[in-house]
Amino acid sequence: MNDDLAALGARIDRTNELLERMLAEVAKTPSTHAIFVDAGYLYAAVGRLVAGTEDRRAFDLDAEGLIDALIDKARTIFADSRLLRVYWYDGARRRIHTAEQQVIAELPDVKVRLGNLNANNQQKGVDSLIRTDLESLARHRAISDAALLGGDEDLVSAVEAAQGYGARVHLWGIEAPEGRNQAEPLLWEVDSQRTFDLEFFKPYVSRRTATAFETAGGARPSREDVRFVGAQIAARWLASRGREAMVELFPGHPYLPGSVDQDLLVEAEELLQYSLRGQADLRRSLRDGFWDHLQSQY
Repeated sequence: MNDDLAALGARIDRTNELLERMLAEVAKTPSTHAIFVDAGYLYAAVGRLVAGTEDRRAFDLDAEGLIDALIDKARTIFADSRLLRVYWYDGARRRIHTAEQQVIAELPDVKVRLGNLNANNQQKGVDSLIRTDLESLARHRAISDAALLGGDEDLVSAVEAAQGYGARVHLWGIEAPEGRNQAEPLLWEVDSQRTFDLEFFKPYVSRRTATAFETAGGARPSREDVRFVGAQIAARWLASRGREAMVELFPGHPYLPGSVDQDLLVEAEELLQYSLRGQADLRRSLRDGFWDHLQSQY
């Protein structure tokens, strides 16, 4: 009997010793945080706050500078924690990176994750990507804190999933000129809330100025004229970018990456001295001319 009690006591002592070692290791393990940015929410809310519009084409965003500012802010808030990385969620046609998204993806400690864009330029599948990453990182104890910059009610399930594995989720928002730009159910579920104001974002947003010909009247060019200009621009683009860049465009046909499409529009307006904004048929002819030339060189 005494031998059994002694053996039991020894096992208990060994178990306690193991627990103490585990707790000591946990105590030495630094806390880790990650930043999750819903770019759709960011562009819409920042554009409205700083530039007075949600149209991405109307303003430029210094994404690199803003990401650095968010990392610095997180470093202050999570003082005893290290950054895992920044997750940047955006939409793109057929999930093919635009030039801007490629630049962001090449930044250190940044991971770009893409959902689709539908015909109305609405993001699809981004919320599920956020949930997948939040849940996976929390389940594997890769993060202790998540800073989520977003506002969609569909993110509630992502928050609940991460919290279920012990991670704390902190909702970051952007000041709204009127009312709120974040869903109330999302505000209710998170562990903390923080809103960044106009002064925080001002250095990273600049409104694009209208060119003189945008407001000038003039003879409307024919579709063939615009198509020819599109082919001219494609020839210049191919000469400067090379065949490899051309081949990368073809999987997205008939769509062009947003940055290429925007550059095409600006250059065509300069050549034509005529604004193509709101001219859907001419914009289509412009793209057709661009594609026709590239396909002729393939």
